[in-house]
Amino acid sequence: MDGEVTSRNFIQQEIDNDLKEGKYKAVVTRFPPEPNGYLHIGHAKSILLNYGLAKEYGGTFNFRFDDTNPTKEKTEFVESIISDIKWLGADFGNKVYFASDYFDDMYEAAKKLIQKGKAYVCDLTADEIRQYRGTLTEPGKNSPYRDRTVEENLQLFEDMKNGKFEDGAKVLRAKIDMASPNMNMRDPVIYRIARMSHHRTGDKWCIYPMYDFAHPIEDAIEGVTHSICTLEFEDHRPLYDWVVRELEYECPPRQIEFAKLYLKNVVTGKRYIKQLVEDGIVDGWDDPRLVSIAALRRRGFTPESIKMFMELSGVAKSQGESDYAMLEYCIREDLKMKANRMMAVLDPVKLVIDNYPEDKVEYFDIDNNQEKPEAGSRKVEFGRELYIEREDFMEVPPKKYFRLFPGNEVRLKGAYFVKCVDFEKDEAGNVTVVHCTYDPETRSGSGFEGRKVKGTIHWVSAKSAVDAEVRLYENIVDEEKGKLNSDGTLNYNPNSLTILSNCKLESAFRDAHAGDAFQFLRHGYFCVDVKDTTDEKLVFNRIVSLKSSYKPNAQ
Repeated sequence: MDGEVTSRNFIQQEIDNDLKEGKYKAVVTRFPPEPNGYLHIGHAKSILLNYGLAKEYGGTFNFRFDDTNPTKEKTEFVESIISDIKWLGADFGNKVYFASDYFDDMYEAAKKLIQKGKAYVCDLTADEIRQYRGTLTEPGKNSPYRDRTVEENLQLFEDMKNGKFEDGAKVLRAKIDMASPNMNMRDPVIYRIARMSHHRTGDKWCIYPMYDFAHPIEDAIEGVTHSICTLEFEDHRPLYDWVVRELEYECPPRQIEFAKLYLKNVVTGKRYIKQLVEDGIVDGWDDPRLVSIAALRRRGFTPESIKMFMELSGVAKSQGESDYAMLEYCIREDLKMKANRMMAVLDPVKLVIDNYPEDKVEYFDIDNNQEKPEAGSRKVEFGRELYIEREDFMEVPPKKYFRLFPGNEVRLKGAYFVKCVDFEKDEAGNVTVVHCTYDPETRSGSGFEGRKVKGTIHWVSAKSAVDAEVRLYENIVDEEKGKLNSDGTLNYNPNSLTILSNCKLESAFRDAHAGDAFQFLRHGYFCVDVKDTTDEKLVFNRIVSLKSSYKPNAQ
C-alpha cells in the first residue's frame, strides 16, 4: 500500500543495506543446533527468525547440525530437533546439513592456516594454556611452542590426526595476538585430540575442530550470508571474522547478534532438566511443565501461537525478559476460534432429576463455538442422571452464589431449568447426590420467557459419559521463592502437577484423537496427551486456563 511505513528491526536494516551495497546477491540464513539435548522456546525464536528472514528476502534457509562434539551428541536428539523444526513450519526442503560433512574441509583449512604461519601445534596442558592466557587486565604470554616451523607444525598436526599422541597431549592453536583485549583472540585452540566415536563418522577421526573454528567454515562452505546468532557470541565475532578472512573465502558471511529470548521463572538449562528427569519429577524432556519445544507441543501449544509470541517479543540488541503470561495469551488467542467448546466435569457429583422419566433420553443441539457460527453444532445426550461439578452445589452458600443450593434454581446449559430439592451425603459428610426437579416448559430454544435464573452450569449425561484423566499444571518453579535455592539447586514447586482421575466428559469426546485441542467450558483449553493416551484411557493436558492478566498493549 502506497505510503505505508513498515517497522524494520535492526537485522532487517542490516540486510537491506548489504543488498543495496551489493555485498551479497541473495540471502542465505541457517539454524545450526548442536544435537546434545532438546530444543527449547529460546531456540524457537532463532529458528523462526532465521527462517523468516530467508523467506522474506526470497532466499535460502539451511538447517545444519553442529555435530563437532561427539561427547554429548545422540541420534535421539537429532531426531527430536528435526521433528521440532518441521512442527514449527520452518521449511528446509529435503536437505539436512551436518558439520561433520565438512571435517575433511576443516582439516585442510587448518593446514592452510599452518602454511600461512597462522596456526601452530602447542604442547601446553589445558591448565597451562589458561595460565598463559592472562586476565582481563593483564595480557597473556606466548606459548614456548608458538615459533615452531611450518614444516614441524604440519608434521605434528598430521601425527595428531593419525593418532600418534594421547588425548590432550597436543592441540592446534590459531596464532593471533596474546595481548589482545579480547580473550577469544589470544591464540585460541582450534583442534583437539579426542578419541571419541562420532554418531555419523564413527572412528574415522581422533581430532575434532572447536566450535569457533568450525562454525565460520561451515557457514562459508554453505554460502551463508548472514549468520544470525545470540548475544553471547558477540565477543566471538572477531574470531569468526578472522577465520573467514584468513581462509580467504570469496564471499565471507557476516555474523549479527540479537538478544536471546528469556522467559521469567522457567527451566531451560539442560543440567536442571536432566536432574528433573533423573529424579523422576518429570517424565522426560517433553514433560508438559517444561518449555522445550517438544514439551510445549505435547502441552497443546500450536506453531501459530509460538510465532505470535515471537512477534510480540520482537527482535532486540539488548537483553530482556518476557513473561510466560504473554505466551499463554498467544495460545488463547489462537485457540479461541479453533477449539470446540465442550462440556467436561472434572470433579463430578451425581445430579438426579427426580421428576424426569427414568428411560427418557433427549438430545440437545449445542453450538461448537459461539464465536464461530460456521463451526456448527452437535447433539448432546440428556437424561435423568447427570454429572455436575462438585463446586456447583453448596449446602450453605455464601452471598452471591448463584449455582445450586437447596431451594435454588439454575439453568443446565442448553437444556432445562432445575431446582435443588434435596441431597445425599456419605458417612464422611461428602455430598454424593444432588436431587432436583426440572420444569419441562423451560427447554432451551423453546422461547420460554417466564422466570429468570442467575446461574447456568454445565453437565454431562451419566449414561453416556466418557471417563478421562485430566492433568492440571502449574509452573515447575516456585515463583514466590524464585528459580534457584541459595545452593544453586532448582526451587521445585511440589504442586506443579495435579492429576484428576475421575473426570466425566460428554460423549462427543469418544472421537477425540491424540493432539486434539478443546475448550472445556469454564475450565480452560485442554488437549489429548500424545504420550499417555491409549485406546482404553483418555488423558488430557490443560494447556492454559481461560482467564488472563496479560494485556498485549502493556508491553
